[in-house]
Amino acid sequence: MVSKRGTSTRRLAARYGRYLEEFAVGDIYEHFPGRTITEADNIQMSLLTMNQHPLHCDAAYAEQTEFGRPLVNSGLSLAVVLGMTVADVSGKAIANLGWQEINLTGPVFCGDTLRAESEVLEIRPSRSRPGQGIVTVHTRAFNQNGAPVLDFIRSCLVPQNNTVAAQGGAAR
Repeated sequence: MVSKRGTSTRRLAARYGRYLEEFAVGDIYEHFPGRTITEADNIQMSLLTMNQHPLHCDAAYAEQTEFGRPLVNSGLSLAVVLGMTVADVSGKAIANLGWQEINLTGPVFCGDTLRAESEVLEIRPSRSRPGQGIVTVHTRAFNQNGAPVLDFIRSCLVPQNNTVAAQGGAAR
């Protein structure tokens, strides 16, 4: 897990999130660890979200589809990948501002292990909140074979480090 600028994972192990000054356009963060999706995960997410599509929970039905087996609920895939990005991208964020797009680029099946990476696309100071800025990243997720399964672009509001120090917080 190395950013484009050469920051090693070992040095970042104690870190959770980044301040605005720690982002650079073009940096790529490889998120660790990956996550294997289980059948229980898929059924629980489908029940929690009231997604009753038989392709997620009826193996006999799913066998008759082009996939031949149940698909993982796409909401679960998105939630897991988003969660994987928090330690690197939004762990210090004040707010997640939203997504510009979410693309489901390949199927996810129970037993697949998802991996993800995020590339910093844009960093800018907030126009309305001094000492804070907006970071936009493009996150791409892959299964254990390296096949793309989803990607999204999102933005979050992140504090500047000097703002935290000025308020008496611990600067890192």
